[in-house]
Amino acid sequence: MKVLVTGGAGFIGSAVVRLAIARGYEVVNLDALTYAACLDNVASVAGAPGYAFEHADIRDRDALDRIFADHAPDSVMHLAAESHVDRSIDGPGTFIDTNVMGTYTLLEAARGYWQGRGRPEGFRFHHISTDEVFGSLGPTGQFTEETPYDPRSPYSASKAASDHLVRAWHHTYGLPVVLSNCSNNYGPFHFPEKLIPVVILNALAGKPLPIYGDGSNVRDWLYVEDHADALLCVLERGALGRSYNIGGENERSNLELVRTLCAILDAKRPKESGSYADQITFVTDRPGHDARYAIDPTRIREELGWRPSVTVEEGLEKTVDWYLANEPWWRALQDRAGVGERLGTGG
Repeated sequence: MKVLVTGGAGFIGSAVVRLAIARGYEVVNLDALTYAACLDNVASVAGAPGYAFEHADIRDRDALDRIFADHAPDSVMHLAAESHVDRSIDGPGTFIDTNVMGTYTLLEAARGYWQGRGRPEGFRFHHISTDEVFGSLGPTGQFTEETPYDPRSPYSASKAASDHLVRAWHHTYGLPVVLSNCSNNYGPFHFPEKLIPVVILNALAGKPLPIYGDGSNVRDWLYVEDHADALLCVLERGALGRSYNIGGENERSNLELVRTLCAILDAKRPKESGSYADQITFVTDRPGHDARYAIDPTRIREELGWRPSVTVEEGLEKTVDWYLANEPWWRALQDRAGVGERLGTGG
């Protein structure tokens, strides 16, 4: 199978590209190379047979039409998106433009290509989204695929809109689609503006470890390589028109997560005195901060036989090991706009 992966130089997209190449797929990696993308993420497969890179924007219809015509993919995995909630609070327009209008443009290009080739049965458009479209949970309950949408941030609203567009193109035009909504990802190559890499890198630098509010916000944590495996599973075996929630089955509060990271760092790179947990600092909460996300993974487990392979403790240890061993990668990204700054205060 030849798959066109949008956003394949980003965090999750690059994990998909690496795994797909390892499994014998042909991959066309389409990426606009915005601030959060890095070609070093796919350097290990850049010379592999069946790999091609296209520097293009999903909002550019002419470029998309050329790429579809030149490469003739059997499927599309759409991961390209603006994804940082804090940045969406400060600049929502970029999120609407990329996540909504970009998805619309890609859908139209894919539809034109699919129809032009006689609507091949095997073609699929896999749209990758987030559990944040469902809003916020209380202390109990989980998101299912039938949970009503209730996005609370510009980011999640833009992703909810893109989900609706994909379903509409399926029902109106017959475009063969599958969708997935995932919980919080973490792991190697995570851009250093998200919580886990921020904590690791600030800890090593002797800086405060910022935790929003009182740290009680709960997330389900999904190791990125597990997520890539699940996404290929949905692409290959998911039922057309159907959505699949992908979770790590690893709920932790932000404070619990940070303390676990500190303990791992204490063991692997101990400070001269004290613990990295001494650097924990509580900061003003994010506006509209969702209290809890949790995924019910029953559908993907029962229909497709998939479940995560690592616990959050195992995954965090793997992640810390990767950051300790790959300092040149993250050092090169620390000068990019917004990295290391407090964003999303709503001021």
